[in-house]
Amino acid sequence: MQLVIVESPAKAKTIEKYLGGDFHVLASYGHIRDLPAKDGSVDPDHGFAMQWENYGDKGKQLKAISDAAKQASRLILATDPDREGEAISWHVQEVLRAKKALPAVVDRVTFNAITKAAVLDAMAKPRALDEDLIDAYRARRALDYLVGFTLSPVLWRKLPGAKSAGRVQSVALRLVVEREREIESFTPQEYWSVAADMEQDGTAFTARLVRWKGEKIERLTIGREGDAMAAKADVEAGRFTVEKVETKPLTRNPPPPFTTSTLQQEAARKLGFSASHTMRIAQQLYEDGAITYMRTDGVQMDGSAISAARRAIAERYDGGYVPDKPRIYQTKAKNAQEAHEAIRPTEFSRDKVGSGDHARLYDLVFKRALASQMASARLERTTIDMNDATGTHTLRATGQVVIFPGFLALYEEGRDDVSAADHGKHAGSGDDDDGKLLPRMSEGDAPAKKKVSAEQHFTQPPPRYSEASLVKRLEELGIGRPSTYASTLQVLKDRDYVRIEKNRFFAEESGRLVTAFLERFFERYVSYDFTAGLEDELDDISGGRAQWQAVLEAFWKDFKPKTAEVMEQKPSDITAALDKFLEPMLFPPKADGSNPRACPLCGEGQLSLRGGRFGAFIACSNYPECKYTRKFGQPGGKDGEDTGPEVLGKHPETGQDIVRKSGRFGPYIEMGEGKEAKRGSIPKDLPDGELTLDWAVKLLSLPREIGLHPETGKPIVANIGRFGPYLLHDGKYGRLSSTSEIFEVGMNSAVVKLAEAANRGPRSAGREPLKVLGAHPRTELEIKLMEGRYGAYVTDGTTNATLPKTVDKDALTLEEAAQLIDARAAAAPAKKGKKKAAPKKAATKKADTAKKPGAAKKAPAKKAAKEA
Repeated sequence: MQLVIVESPAKAKTIEKYLGGDFHVLASYGHIRDLPAKDGSVDPDHGFAMQWENYGDKGKQLKAISDAAKQASRLILATDPDREGEAISWHVQEVLRAKKALPAVVDRVTFNAITKAAVLDAMAKPRALDEDLIDAYRARRALDYLVGFTLSPVLWRKLPGAKSAGRVQSVALRLVVEREREIESFTPQEYWSVAADMEQDGTAFTARLVRWKGEKIERLTIGREGDAMAAKADVEAGRFTVEKVETKPLTRNPPPPFTTSTLQQEAARKLGFSASHTMRIAQQLYEDGAITYMRTDGVQMDGSAISAARRAIAERYDGGYVPDKPRIYQTKAKNAQEAHEAIRPTEFSRDKVGSGDHARLYDLVFKRALASQMASARLERTTIDMNDATGTHTLRATGQVVIFPGFLALYEEGRDDVSAADHGKHAGSGDDDDGKLLPRMSEGDAPAKKKVSAEQHFTQPPPRYSEASLVKRLEELGIGRPSTYASTLQVLKDRDYVRIEKNRFFAEESGRLVTAFLERFFERYVSYDFTAGLEDELDDISGGRAQWQAVLEAFWKDFKPKTAEVMEQKPSDITAALDKFLEPMLFPPKADGSNPRACPLCGEGQLSLRGGRFGAFIACSNYPECKYTRKFGQPGGKDGEDTGPEVLGKHPETGQDIVRKSGRFGPYIEMGEGKEAKRGSIPKDLPDGELTLDWAVKLLSLPREIGLHPETGKPIVANIGRFGPYLLHDGKYGRLSSTSEIFEVGMNSAVVKLAEAANRGPRSAGREPLKVLGAHPRTELEIKLMEGRYGAYVTDGTTNATLPKTVDKDALTLEEAAQLIDARAAAAPAKKGKKKAAPKKAATKKADTAKKPGAAKKAPAKKAAKEA
């Protein structure tokens, strides 16, 4: 028997079908071990030796692989064809060697697509593990560990509220924060454009003023309304005749097939997908055999694929859409990963695959790859200049005509927002008219002038990064690798360093503060050139041009002393240094020349950055006499400057002042002082949209006891919590719809809401199954097909597994359902204190084996140890 190891059960099932009876294919379910999240996992003093630890939730799968390996004559490692895939194969080999279960023959095979031809061809060409790729993986993993586990403790101790830092993550965050600073410091400039609506032979067109009083009109030339009106009057008074007609042929070539980063960018632009969602869907399409491997920096396609694409183009269009010679795209490969093919369909005869997001992403991949082999588009651009009788004023009209669409008949690449330098560059320049047809005109023609308009514009700040533009910028700078971008961006979201609004990255306060700290104390390690240079060194390792331990040694000898130096500084010194570093942002000069640090409440104290238990904030130096504070993220008090406490009135019962204040976590109300003060946060859904004295009194009265439950005799309480208004009874919660309901809900309604919350239970509770598939062939638990909020899924009462979009629920078999449940159970971390139900002893034993002590504790640490 020959044992084949792949990553996923979907791949395992497909490949076993291709290989036949002598082969047994098992899945590792991704990585099987990692560096434990503790000190000493990487030892710089002993050649950067690494202490690996098996994942606690992989025990069951590792036992299955080990048992099968003991019976196998040959081990075939068929994990993904990249650095991570090579690493997984190496880990499997090392674990089996430690268990003395390694077969005598060990081979490595890779295939770029999960098709029968590709798999069988790979099996006929086995090789040894690539030691250079493995060394590159070890170097990258050690670097990420050393940065994360050396720098993060510095943050925790010196910058309260900070969560983590990372080699690539922190540089990506710096890009977002710097863009935020650019936007805040941007000063709009006014400018005007003048244009005339004209007509020739019944065809209307627009011409813009490009020369006035003999001077060329640039974007900001006309900066005042008076000049704009004068220019408009000159155009209205003039009789314009055609001075010059210029026609230029244009050729547009198709873009190359997708790489990982261009796929992420285009899916974000056209489909609105996040990078992580794109990669998840692409992974499933790859495992289903629909597309080639989706982690690649290469733009070339296999010769047979190019031929298939040309045939498909000829069948879909006429011969004119097929260029005379195949298009060959090339990239300068630094490492083995770049030698892979571009992302393309495995069969150009399939123009549709799956449904929903799978179908949409496949359609994008299919059209891009097919278009890459199509003929160029031929266009014609016409420019017409018209002068008035004086020859000092010129109007220009432009138009563009598609003579032959070529690849544009199938696909046109999306575009990112323009940069700050380009934004508004063409406003009023007529570029928007490029796609419009112009009437035929000759020199001397005098088209009719219908209307002249002058429009006011303002220059715009650079747009915030979208996922597409941020990925593109990271790639341009050479930071990170395309296969890691999705996880890098996800870490920034998970750490609450950024938030996403309308598909744009906004820097949060915590993200801005961490970035400022790193720029001030670790400038070299968040610089773009240094990070990109480190990536080049990692590429040199994978290409066999550098020794991995030497690269780590060069990094560590400077990095370790720097972190030790910062760790010795007092938190107050850190805050003082950041206060000075951030002064231009936090305390910008005021228009009236007054002191920007003067306290707006007491007028005597000086404002400065302070560090607290939950993060940084701005406070008055006269504390505690003056309690003025404002959020760190309000530069110079912008975006609703906090003018200090506002007295709403006196409490009708206590006679104490109720004061509205603003703290680090938003606005709140307070009655009293010191430890005896009563406080309450201000909800965002107050009925009148504003806080009144009556509402303040109500909020300070919380929690509200509604009464005793008629069945248990225990109190029912209404209150506001972290996730909004709620009911609480005997340790069980029920949700309320609004703040108003806290004060309106009665006993009967509260009892009903609590009962409904209790009855909802797990997703499958109270729902009729679409189909009962039968008993699980291994655990004998009953498997049901259910319809859930996010689509169909199968459950055995303990584990729920969502059906892939490419699986037809009506054709689902019992065995397929059982495999989905097994895969989900093996992939999910064990949950503390929750045992699997099993009617048989054998099943119970398996469940217990798969769930070793400590597994629940290791799962979060595994995630924390990873650097995106």
